[in-house]
Amino acid sequence: MKILVCAKRVPDPNLPIAVRADGLGIDDRDLTFVVNPFDEVALEEAIAMRERATEPVEVLAVGIGSESCDEQLCLAMAMGADRAVLVLCDEPLDSWNVARILRQIVLREMPQLVLMGKQAIDDDSNQAGQFLAAQLGWPQATFASRVEVRDGGLRVDRETDAGIETVHVCLPAVVTVDLRLNQPRYAALAAILRARRKPLERLTLDALGVAVEPRLRVVSLQSTSGARSCRVAGSADELLAELRAAKVL
Repeated sequence: MKILVCAKRVPDPNLPIAVRADGLGIDDRDLTFVVNPFDEVALEEAIAMRERATEPVEVLAVGIGSESCDEQLCLAMAMGADRAVLVLCDEPLDSWNVARILRQIVLREMPQLVLMGKQAIDDDSNQAGQFLAAQLGWPQATFASRVEVRDGGLRVDRETDAGIETVHVCLPAVVTVDLRLNQPRYAALAAILRARRKPLERLTLDALGVAVEPRLRVVSLQSTSGARSCRVAGSADELLAELRAAKVL
């Protein structure tokens, strides 16, 4: 069995983010980048599934971006991925084009399962997994908080607004995971050094036969403030007027 796991490079969520002067992106000059936390959970689940399996399982980590992404893929291999593939792409990608690129990797590698985070913390789109399943024509299970191999497929507990929903999907399938699924393991320094000897293949978009077709364009970004100002309303009518002015009602 082969499991493909996405490993997106994102800014460290513990650091402050500033918008560039042109308002079209973030200032990343002093930022530290990490593996998307949701993708880390997906990777941990893939490794745990390999450890529980009675047959050989290969875990493949895939990243899309510049050469800088090899650091995050190295970390993925240090956590336990057997090998990695980096698709070189310097231009910004929307979820649709990410799915198109991943589709070509899936057709090339033929995994039985694609595990990925339900969303990336840099754009919070929550679309790539669904787009990928649609393009492949595969069944999908999203927001997974538990994944169990059963009856030749997967039994997946999904986090929904109404509670936990349990579904069964046949393989091959795409599963997007929630943070509640597990706690990713720590990659020790020795494991990171060993990971540098694992295979990391680099591919170009031309080699995959993919031409980026942008569906979205960033018009502007605006930073927000966590500061709050509170005051006591003198009456219910005054409270309603304030809420209407703030366009809450």
